[in-house]
Amino acid sequence: MFEQLVTEASEAPVKGWDFAFLKGRAAGSDPTWSYPERARDLVRSSGSVLDTDTGGGEMLASLAPLPAGAVATEGWEPNVAVARDRLAPLGVEVRFAPGPELPVADRSVDAVLNRHGRLHPGEVARVLQPGGTLLTQQVGSDDCREINEALGAPEPYDTVWNAETAVAQLTAAGMTVLDVREEWPLFIFRDIGALVFQLRAVPWQVRDFTIARYEAPLRRIDARIGATGEFRVRSHRFLIQAAAS
Repeated sequence: MFEQLVTEASEAPVKGWDFAFLKGRAAGSDPTWSYPERARDLVRSSGSVLDTDTGGGEMLASLAPLPAGAVATEGWEPNVAVARDRLAPLGVEVRFAPGPELPVADRSVDAVLNRHGRLHPGEVARVLQPGGTLLTQQVGSDDCREINEALGAPEPYDTVWNAETAVAQLTAAGMTVLDVREEWPLFIFRDIGALVFQLRAVPWQVRDFTIARYEAPLRRIDARIGATGEFRVRSHRFLIQAAAS
């Protein structure tokens, strides 16, 4: 069974931010607030929108209809074509942005959306019009730390990344923070294949991950799931809404 589950997860396609493979096999990780609802409200009240690190464009597409001239950026090149295929029919231009610089003119957008993407406060402050809004949901540096501990893998992040750190950076960039929320929701894996897929889809969690390298601890986690029905970890999420000066 271990071999079958791992092989299935190893061969499943990983495209954009599509985690459909985990449906029924993993549960949790969602905080009590709803980023999609807040993002949808912001989109409805904005004349121009920028979605940064859009992945495959899944989240932005779910917010349609979108303002004319909406733009999305993506830093991982294989995702750019996926995002363009999904977003072009909605009138969204997808631009490749491998570095911190956003390929958008100064003070050109009403709203910047960022869900689980890189956050560069200076760039956000530069592209937002005065009074424009940033809405970001970030993955904190405590995210799924128990996976690394169970695998005997290195820590996923070199620095502390949490709401306090992000607020300090946004404030230093001249933005006014309007709302801050931070939680550590439960994330449950119900089979070892779900964990393997997660590690493929989120490669920075265990940067040197291969099944061969971590087979022994993966088998121990599989045995734990067999005995208890689940492998529990804690996600780390925080949400910030801020306004440009």
